[in-house]
Amino acid sequence: MKAIQLSETHQPVQLIDVPTPSPGADEVLIQLHAAALNHRDVFIQQGLYPGIKLPTTLGSDGAGIVTELGANVNTVQAGHEVVINPGLYWGANPRFYGADFRILGMPDNGTFAEYITVPAQYVHSKPAHLTFEQAAALPLTGLTAWRALMTRARYQPGERVLITGIGGGAALSAMQFAIAAGADVWVTSGDDAKIQRAIELGAAGGVNYRQTDWLKLLMAQTGGGRAGYFDIIIDSAGGPGFAKLIDAAAPGGRIVFYGGTTGNITDVVPPKVFFKQLDILGTTMGTEQEFADMLDFIDEHKIVPIIDTTLPLAETEQALQRMDAGKQFGKIVLSIARS
Repeated sequence: MKAIQLSETHQPVQLIDVPTPSPGADEVLIQLHAAALNHRDVFIQQGLYPGIKLPTTLGSDGAGIVTELGANVNTVQAGHEVVINPGLYWGANPRFYGADFRILGMPDNGTFAEYITVPAQYVHSKPAHLTFEQAAALPLTGLTAWRALMTRARYQPGERVLITGIGGGAALSAMQFAIAAGADVWVTSGDDAKIQRAIELGAAGGVNYRQTDWLKLLMAQTGGGRAGYFDIIIDSAGGPGFAKLIDAAAPGGRIVFYGGTTGNITDVVPPKVFFKQLDILGTTMGTEQEFADMLDFIDEHKIVPIIDTTLPLAETEQALQRMDAGKQFGKIVLSIARS
């Protein structure tokens, strides 16, 4: 079969021939029809991810058709259209993953390939209203967004939500989930066009964080005063700008972050946190139950992930370069030809 392999960091990936895997006793073999990129893939290629083990087939997100069952598998059938939960062996504690937790795409071979074997427990029915490409855009960033909004931030109907850095997969998923759940959603971005697209998708409004007075402008848009505060803020940037999120949070608000693309958090004034009784929460990925709950919600509300670009598997290196440039609005997806 064809697969995308990374042999060394700081080098282009290569499309190569590798043996088609066979499923173990509790596994299934899936013929992948689509896969999607995450920043994790770029970070591994750039040597910025912990515990890198190479060579490996990159890719955490994938959707396809089950073609072969392991000896003990009775929860899925051959021919079943599925999407894969890439977070393996979370463990018994829902609050934090255990020592065995890992993510498809390194060290385990990932989804940038024609076939993959995975434990059957991480295979779920593809939502019927989604194409393979749309389903492949869900898993990693969708799960991260779901846990951030629903579990960590404890979203309640009608709350006001601010999502920073709109355009990335997790931020867009969080926006779509929050809108579908009845939230009043606002966004920030460094690109006015991305803010406009978010508004077209249902956001109430947004501001460009490159403006020095962006928080003042945002508060003016939302009505100012207590009405201008946000019950939930979901952030992927961290960095010096995080201090303004504390100002934007409502008393009793929750700030959840799952990334640090602009560096370490600085200039936080402690009294602003404790006098407002704020919760500042970190999160990443999620449990098997959260993945199932996310898919149920997506199916109920017929949510369709936003896709930026679809490229063939052979153009994975170009796809990685596009992701690294940060220009995308939505997920970058690989379409995998059926042979």
